[in-house]
Amino acid sequence: MWKQRRTGDNEQFWTTGDSAHYRQDAYNAGMNKHRHRPVSHRSADAAFRRVGIAGSACIIASLWWLSLASYAPAQEANDAAPKQTPRGYLIDVPQPITTRDVDQILSQLTRLSLAVRQTAPNSDDAAARRASVVLRFGSSGMPSNQPTRDVESGTPGDEGTQNTTALEDALKLARAISGRDLHRIRSIAWVDRAVRGSDVLLVLACESILVSSDGSIGDATEGEPAGDETTQLIYQSIAKRRSLLASEIVKGLANSELAVARVRLAEGDTRFAVGEELRQLRREGAIVEETIWSEAGQPLILTADQLRELRAATAIVDSVDEVADRLGLAGLRNEDVDASGEAVGALLRINGPVRRDRVRRWQSNLAATIERGETNTWLVEIDSPGGYLTGSASMAAFIADPGTSIRSVGGYISREARGDAALLALACRPLAMHPDATLGGSGAEAINPEDVRGQRELIALIANATGRSETLLRGILDPSLPVHRYINRRTGRVRYAIPSELAEEALQGEEDVATEWKREQRIELADGLTAQAAIELGLVDESADSLQKAAQTIGLADVPNQLSDRGLVRWVERLGRNDGLAFGLLLLGFMMLSTEASAPGLGLPGFIAMLCFAFFFWTKFLAGTAEWLELLAFGLGLVCLAIEIFVLPGFGVFGIGGLFLTVLGVVLMSQTFVIPRNSYQVNELTQGVWMAIGGMGGLVIGFLIVRAFLPQAATATGLAMESPPTDMDRLERLADFDHLQGKSGVASTRLRPSGKARFGDQVVAVVSDGSAIDPGQSVRVVAVHGNRIVVEAVED
Repeated sequence: MWKQRRTGDNEQFWTTGDSAHYRQDAYNAGMNKHRHRPVSHRSADAAFRRVGIAGSACIIASLWWLSLASYAPAQEANDAAPKQTPRGYLIDVPQPITTRDVDQILSQLTRLSLAVRQTAPNSDDAAARRASVVLRFGSSGMPSNQPTRDVESGTPGDEGTQNTTALEDALKLARAISGRDLHRIRSIAWVDRAVRGSDVLLVLACESILVSSDGSIGDATEGEPAGDETTQLIYQSIAKRRSLLASEIVKGLANSELAVARVRLAEGDTRFAVGEELRQLRREGAIVEETIWSEAGQPLILTADQLRELRAATAIVDSVDEVADRLGLAGLRNEDVDASGEAVGALLRINGPVRRDRVRRWQSNLAATIERGETNTWLVEIDSPGGYLTGSASMAAFIADPGTSIRSVGGYISREARGDAALLALACRPLAMHPDATLGGSGAEAINPEDVRGQRELIALIANATGRSETLLRGILDPSLPVHRYINRRTGRVRYAIPSELAEEALQGEEDVATEWKREQRIELADGLTAQAAIELGLVDESADSLQKAAQTIGLADVPNQLSDRGLVRWVERLGRNDGLAFGLLLLGFMMLSTEASAPGLGLPGFIAMLCFAFFFWTKFLAGTAEWLELLAFGLGLVCLAIEIFVLPGFGVFGIGGLFLTVLGVVLMSQTFVIPRNSYQVNELTQGVWMAIGGMGGLVIGFLIVRAFLPQAATATGLAMESPPTDMDRLERLADFDHLQGKSGVASTRLRPSGKARFGDQVVAVVSDGSAIDPGQSVRVVAVHGNRIVVEAVED
């Protein structure tokens, strides 16, 4: 198990049963690296003597009682909130190292240091305040057929070109690694193969050393003049900052003309002697026992066993997993070193649903940058619900392994990367995420377990290329997988696995699961991950509130130009994703359609409605959510409504069918599926239905607007009829007898009760008020109702 002891600014790790110590921040060259003394108890003893036996007993009893009372709650709290094991970074150091390599490595280390300062500036966890960076020297994974590079320019050279690292370049990098500017970097040298020449200086500049079984360091002056005093001073100065090796060993490494031997003196001391000192001891006969490590004129080579014997190497490790276990890290993320100079980027925006034709277009645009050879960095911005797992897996595999000409592929999730679109995001490394964005969760395509199993080979390729957990990638796509967090009981290493698969490993004899791994909580992936949760799982590298910051993470000064594509297509695709614009087009279109139906013959409202509906379909078509089925349903719906309004009014079969087809067309244009199969699709269906209902509400709004405002509009005064005034109503009557009201006349005929009466020269039909009136009797008009005149008899 890893244990930790702090002494001032010095932090040291060691393993139980292992005398090898792992040192951090050992900037004090005079410290004794092989001895650990406990804190002095003199002041405590004096205090006990002053207090007395009784007082000491009371203090001890109180502390004992408090420890018992607080043990259980503290243990529960620790179980409830397990400490997150940090992740480290792996950088393969090329051999030889050129000036451009030095600049690139320093840029990477500086970026990692800034990232630590931004993410954990005031963290209580010491591991969180420093980034563990493993510098692998002599990696067996580096291509052996790589052409020789010119040391000065870093370009391929002739066979006779010097194939060693220049001392000046090694010194520049060694000073930076061991200096205070990179104090947030915990540097670990992993000697994976033989390290010779000035590269040895870089190993000595690191805080600690890990070595493989075949690893060794030595012959530090290869390619440099032997015995140069300046070279020896440089090695002594850098080695003194870390105190990993005795000064005599460092002298032997820096000067192959000196003999190095381990001697046991007559006084009983055992130490190293070198050069003139060794010869002096031999002449004096003070040496009881002598072990030659290197003869004069032969370079000193320190093997893995010798480095362990010197306690310079923490442990012997032969794989990346062993390195992570030894350092107490959850894993190592590979940071590629490229010597191509300044980053030249290209931006690819993956927005909206994923479709077959769009995948082909995206991949073609990226491949064009490789063919032109002008770009070495890709920046991919993702805001997509997915929709095509096969295409996303193929595209993600291409992004994860683009070839040697592309040195970095950074990603940024601006809003969401759902469903299979999460695979596109996770193929990028490094990957940044907006604090409010979502990674994973149900998307535009309902992905079943069989689909994920069919793409497992590509998922494994993406996981290996990016250093992410294959199990987590599969769990993002298939939330039904029971992904759990496991912690190695011996090393504290964290892994994510499925219990059934872990059990299969045990049956194959790879390890004892119950003994080696402690199973913890299940990782919930069904609803997607927030930025913080994704960072804790190691799926996302950092949180960034803008694309600009994501670009700076991969070494770009600014957001690069977007890959070549029709600007109109990009603009329309962006408009097609705007739900507010789509709703506005529908509302305006139906309003104009209602206006045309209420006042046929205007023409302009109908033309505007046609343009709105056409633009609505066009945006949805280019956005990838509308095809011919949706167009047919929407168009037939509008035709049926027109037949119901203009040809066969009465709101019959054509009216109901037209409404249904119109709503169906609008809903289908707002989604990429027909029947919802997950929560995301249900939500999209609900939004589409409400959009259609709101758009149909434009019919009512348009009708009300026509009734309220059209008669008063200046441009419509010649088209709308005004209500007739009172005098016009009177003129249009068939007969008007209001002027006879109250006049007197003579009955011309008998009124029983109807008859005729004369009023001056005018004879009109009248009705008596109920009594019979004889001819010649005087009458008076008491009421006039249109052409009905009521009279009564008047006594003479």
